[in-house]
Amino acid sequence: MDWINHLQTEVEDDIIFTDATTRLAYSFDATPNYQAMPDAVVAPRSTKDVQAIMRICHTYRVPVIPRGSATNLAGGTTPLAGGVVLDFRHLDKILEIDEKNLTVTVEPGCITGRLIEAVEAKGLFYPPDPSSMKISTIGGNISENSGGLRGLKYGVTADYVLALEAVLPNGEILKTGGKLAKDVAGYDLTRLLVGSEGTLAVITKATLKLIPLPETKQTMLAHFSDLDGAARTVSRIIESRIIPVTLEFMDKKTIEVVEAYANIGLPTDVGALLLLEQDGPSEVVHRDIEAMHAICLAEGASFVEVARDELHAETLRYARRTALSALARLRPTTILEDATVPRSEIAEMVRRIEAIGRKYRIEIATFGHAGDGNLHPTVATDARDHEEMERVEAAFADIFAAALELGGTITGEHGVGAMKAPYLEWKLGASGIDVMKGIKLAFDPYGIMNPQKMFAKAAKKRLVQGGGV
Repeated sequence: MDWINHLQTEVEDDIIFTDATTRLAYSFDATPNYQAMPDAVVAPRSTKDVQAIMRICHTYRVPVIPRGSATNLAGGTTPLAGGVVLDFRHLDKILEIDEKNLTVTVEPGCITGRLIEAVEAKGLFYPPDPSSMKISTIGGNISENSGGLRGLKYGVTADYVLALEAVLPNGEILKTGGKLAKDVAGYDLTRLLVGSEGTLAVITKATLKLIPLPETKQTMLAHFSDLDGAARTVSRIIESRIIPVTLEFMDKKTIEVVEAYANIGLPTDVGALLLLEQDGPSEVVHRDIEAMHAICLAEGASFVEVARDELHAETLRYARRTALSALARLRPTTILEDATVPRSEIAEMVRRIEAIGRKYRIEIATFGHAGDGNLHPTVATDARDHEEMERVEAAFADIFAAALELGGTITGEHGVGAMKAPYLEWKLGASGIDVMKGIKLAFDPYGIMNPQKMFAKAAKKRLVQGGGV
């Protein structure tokens, strides 16, 4: 290919991979049923490398797919149109921890968990903690606007991105933001790039906000015989003006599977579990834990367990973080989705998910971030069973429709990618899609940036209550 020959004259040959084995390894991400071979994989060592790659791809109209650790769950890093996958394995440095301005500057391939450990060693705190943080990258977190277990109190990735360096499709560098508490000069391009899923530009550097490391933290697990008691507890805690750092939910099916996998002593005879944590000054943590303990019991908790020490607390957190891994053991294919509803609608949403599972004769386990209404209905299936996969797809369409009907959204943190592109118009409407297409055209006139993501060829028909279209 002419463009590969040209590329080999512009960057070092040892960062370009065209062999079939490497290309196969980059043909899929963590999303089932989305796979396509790239024409090449390139692992740039510098922003200049990225600029050279982008200029050539722009000239030859070659698709570019930025990729971190490929933990994406919406088909967002699959090279569906071929082209070049950009692997940021070499751009993985923590460039600066600025203790005067409480910021950290990193390259996109930096592993999230490594960043968190590095700043905590200096008594600082980077709150976003996606469940994949031990392997996911900051660049991927920014592209997807990732959340995490601490999102209720501290927010998501977008709340901590202060500045970005990005390479535009034509190879030019765009710099946004800075180490500033305030900046309203023009459109907020930083926020625009966060969550853009690689469809606008290639992020090559990020400056992130840090906060002081909380003084103390305490963890608690509450057992409920039924879903409604757990949902009422979530609402009561928020109504009581308590904002815990973590307020996580697991349904009965998830509990059973996690316990079979991890064998950590979870009760399998309960209807739901809530994982609750609070951090901050010790007196505040003690007060809030006592108050939440009382609320759990008042709303019907059969047992409330406060972690004895940090090791015990980590065991309780592990139960929630390992949910996907545990469910993935059940069958060859695991489809984990996310839909978000107002907190007051959590119980109703889970009931609807259960009814949808019965309707389509599939078993759905549900867990997630109860404190911010973000639920993860998960199906263990087999992609080789085409009839069952059709039922699974129909079930998730009903789940997205139910979330929207309850005032929610089709994705709270996993992004749109290829999987949810046909449903995006349900949330934004045709005019919203047109505005997004206009923004995309301004950044990427030739459509080379992560094509076939975010924008579907056609929206899915949405069935409304009563069966109409």
